[in-house]
Amino acid sequence: MKIYLIIAQIIISAILIACVLLQAQGSGLGATWGGGGETFHTRRGLEKVIFIVTIICCCLFTLTSISLLLVR
Repeated sequence: MKIYLIIAQIIISAILIACVLLQAQGSGLGATWGGGGETFHTRRGLEKVIFIVTIICCCLFTLTSISLLLVR
């Protein structure tokens, strides 16, 4: 059981990394010190799907981590 959880956690972490990297938009060096935050837009289409998949992967990663703590 433990090996399946480890494999699942590796797969989920790879998907999570990919989703976070796909979301990195307009986060250049100027945005670090407050520049570029003047506009607001809603997420639509693929951007919204990637955002939701990122949240789901975060939850799954947390659950697998807690499960690995509880499994002997």
